Amino acid sequence: MSQAEDTAGTRRDFLFYATAGAGAVAAGAAVWPLVNQMNPSADVRGLSSIFVDVSAVETGTQLTVKWRGKPVFIRRRTPEEIEAARAVPLTDLVDTLAENANIDPAADASDEHRALDADGEWLVMMGVCTHLGCVPLGDSGDFGGWFCPCHGSHYDTAGRIRKGPAPRNLPVPVAAFTDDTTIKLG
Repeated sequence: MSQAEDTAGTRRDFLFYATAGAGAVAAGAAVWPLVNQMNPSADVRGLSSIFVDVSAVETGTQLTVKWRGKPVFIRRRTPEEIEAARAVPLTDLVDTLAENANIDPAADASDEHRALDADGEWLVMMGVCTHLGCVPLGDSGDFGGWFCPCHGSHYDTAGRIRKGPAPRNLPVPVAAFTDDTTIKLG
């Protein structure tokens, strides 16, 4: 093989690899916008976590906030509400699971597993009926908790379904106190 043929082969190889490289870069540039559009938008990322000031919530009252497009009930329970919730045997419950995103999914629905703090004073849960997605009314129903008037689901003072067509307890979202008066959702 002559030196001219060897040089031509090297040039041909260079052109082949340069063209393939340019094609790969062009393909990546074309695909990137399609992949990037699947990322959550800035407004969705902004709602992934919110901080709620609960300093003005009096004992026996509830604050409703909107998080991820749904209502969240933040209730500061009275000692009587806590006592009533803790006195319920698990055998009386329709759903015996805590439905609490902060703890083990297999945890039972005892009041201690539903409350945000060890004393049981703070209860944070999604305000959406587990039957058909209605918003239950607070301080009502047969058990002193929440009542969904659309189809008659009754929840107790721990947000557990006690009567009616709803299949599950009101879910407890990921939540934690960041200080004495602020709760972080998400």
